[in-house]
Amino acid sequence: MTTLFKPSRHGLARHLLAPLALLAVVCATLALRPTPTALERIQARGELVVATRPSLTTVYRDSNGLTGMEYELAKGFADRLGVKLELLKLDSNDALRQAVRRGKADLAAAALLAGEDEQRGLRYSTPYQNVDTLVMYRLGGARPTSLADLAGKTLVVRAGSRHADMLADARASNPGLVFTVEEKSSAEQVLATIEQGDADYALINSNAYVMHRALFPDLASGFTLNRDQGLAWAFDARDDQSLYLAAQRYLTRIKADGTAERLVDRFYGHLDQFDLYAARSFIQHLDDRLPNYTADFRQAADSAGFDWRLLAAMAYQESLWDAQAISPTGVEGLMMLTTRTAREMGISDRTDPAQSIRAGAGYLRQLHNRIPERIQEPDRTWMALAAYNMGMGHLEDARVLTQRQGDNPDRWQDVKTRLTLLDDPGYVNQLRYGAAPGGQAAVYVRHIRHYYDLLVRADNSERHGQTLLATSE
Repeated sequence: MTTLFKPSRHGLARHLLAPLALLAVVCATLALRPTPTALERIQARGELVVATRPSLTTVYRDSNGLTGMEYELAKGFADRLGVKLELLKLDSNDALRQAVRRGKADLAAAALLAGEDEQRGLRYSTPYQNVDTLVMYRLGGARPTSLADLAGKTLVVRAGSRHADMLADARASNPGLVFTVEEKSSAEQVLATIEQGDADYALINSNAYVMHRALFPDLASGFTLNRDQGLAWAFDARDDQSLYLAAQRYLTRIKADGTAERLVDRFYGHLDQFDLYAARSFIQHLDDRLPNYTADFRQAADSAGFDWRLLAAMAYQESLWDAQAISPTGVEGLMMLTTRTAREMGISDRTDPAQSIRAGAGYLRQLHNRIPERIQEPDRTWMALAAYNMGMGHLEDARVLTQRQGDNPDRWQDVKTRLTLLDDPGYVNQLRYGAAPGGQAAVYVRHIRHYYDLLVRADNSERHGQTLLATSE
C-alpha cells in the first residue's frame, strides 16, 4: 500500500514564511530606493518633450528641415542631455501650460515672456533673449505715441500673453482704454487685423515684428509700451528642480559663450536690411508674379536637388520675376542667362520661363558639384551662388587669397570678405583668373539670402503660405 506524505501544520507554516520574508525584503528595498528625478526620467526614456507653438519666432521649416530660435535652443539642450528632441506642437498658450502641468511635455518653449501665467503653477528659466512690446498701427493712419492715444480705439492682443495684463494694469490710469483678446491667434493674425482695417492698433513683441515686418510693409510701430522683457522657458513648478536647474546651466552657458547672441543675430538680424519700397514691391510681386512660375521652380528644384525657394530667390534678384527682363549687357529672362550659358545648358529661348528656370537650376547644380566636397552647407551653396554671378575661377582666386591671409577658404564668412579684393589693384597681380567685380558677387549672394529668408517666412505664414501651396498643385 502506497503511503502519501502529508506535511504537518508547522511544516506548512515554515514553507509559507520563506517567500513572505523574501517579499518583505523586496518591498523594503523598493521603498528605500529614491524616486527618479524629472531629469533622470527624461534620460531614461531618451527624449526631451518640448511643447511649442509653430511660428516664425519659434519653430518653422526651411531647406534643411526644422529650424527657428526655439528649435535651435531646444535641440542644443536635448543634445546637451544626450537625448532626442520631441516637439509637441500646440495652438495656444493655454494648451502649452496644460501640457506642462499634466506631464505631456517636459517644458514649454514658445517665445514666452518670463513670468507669464506664473501664478498658475509655472516656473520660468533665466531669459535667453530680450524683447520690447510694441504698439502697432497702419501707415497712413494716426500714429499713436502714448496710451492716451489708444483711448476709444479698437486694440487687439493675443490670448494667453502678458499683453492683456499690461493693458489691464494701464487701464487704472487710462480708463478709456478698451481692448479685445484674440483667442488662439498668432502674431501674424493679430497684424492682419490691423492691415485689413478690423482694428486700429495691436500689441506685438519686437522679435515677432522683425520676423513679419517684410510681410506687412504697411504696418509700423507707434511706440514702445514695455522694454527689455525676457523670453524664457516654462516648467511645472510642482516638479523637482532637476530639469529646471539643468536648463538654467545650459542657458547660462550659451549666453556666456556667445551662442545665444549668434542665434539672435541669425534669426532676427534682418532689421537693418529693411527697405519700405523694396518690401512693398516684394509682397506685390510675391502675390502677382510668383504664382505664375511656382510650378516651374518646384519642378526644376526637384530635378536639380535644390530648395525651390532658393531658385525663386535667385530669379527675384536677377529679374524681379519678369520673364521678359533684358539687361544692358544682353542677359535676359527670369534667370538672366547669357547666350553662352543658355547654349551650354541646351535651351533655345531664354525668355521662356520653364526653360530659363531649368537652365539656371542646372547651371547652379554644375557649379555646386564643382565646389570641394569638404565644404559644408550652407557655405557650399553660398559659394556656388557667387560662382554663378562671377565665375568659378574668380571664386577660386578669392579662396586662395583667403588661405594666404590665414583664414578658412572653406568658410563663406571668410571668403566673402576677400571678394572685394578681386578688383583691387594691389591684389590683381596675385590672381590667376584676373580682376573681377567680387564686391558685386558678395552683394548678390547677400540679397539672394535675404529674399530666400523672406520666401521661407512667406511659405511658413498663414496668408502667403496657402497661396504658394495652392500654386504647386
